[in-house]
Formats: sequence, structure tokens, C-alpha cells
Amino acid sequence: MIIEINSQSATPIYEQLYDQVVFGIAADKLTPGEALPSTRSLAADLGINALTVNKAYAMLCSEGYIVMDRRKGAVVAQVVKNNDVFLARLSRRLILAAAEAICHNMSEDDYIGICAECYRNAKGNE
Repeated sequence: MIIEINSQSATPIYEQLYDQVVFGIAADKLTPGEALPSTRSLAADLGINALTVNKAYAMLCSEGYIVMDRRKGAVVAQVVKNNDVFLARLSRRLILAAAEAICHNMSEDDYIGICAECYRNAKGNE
């Protein structure tokens, strides 16, 4: 999987890294047990600070997407489980998205339809 960073984006670089790894796992571009680049090598390849990569990897690890192994480094987790951190973060994002939909007079059915379409897109089914 190729990771690309947009230095002109308003999204912080560590979030861009986090997002791309999550999208890669969801679309089966990153498979369980697959090693990710070391923080130093990824930082050097992207021309960014290694602490930025460390921050993204720490977030991914805390939410169960990757595991850190002293010998292998960062590895895609075998099974990503729902945990309290993930569920709380997901709820906050969905509540904000729902509130925005309500502000734009979107119906509940239209909102749920868009959510379902986004879910399918993330899995690479559309």
C-alpha cells in the first residue's frame, strides 16, 4: 500500500496517516499480520518527522488496528475488535454528522442511506 501525504491539507499529517492505514485495512489492501514500515523509514520516505508517524501508530495501536512488536515493529492486527475507545469516537463522529444532516433538513432515511453507501465504499464494494 502506498501512503501519500497532502502537506497542503488542513488535516494534520498524523491523521492523514491514521486514516490511510484504516482505509487500507478496510479495503483489504493491508492484511492481518502484514508489517508496516518502521517509523523512521516511513518518516524519511514521506519527508516528515518520525514523531508524527509515532503519533499515528500510537493511535492505531490504541484502537486495535495495529500491534507493536519489539522484533517486527508495527504489524496489522489479526482481528480488530470493537473497544470502548473506538465506540466512543464513532458515536461522537456519528452524532456530529447527524446534527449536520438535521441542520440541512436531511431526512433520517436519506442520512441512513448515505451512511450505508459510505460503508460500502469503505469496504471497496463500490
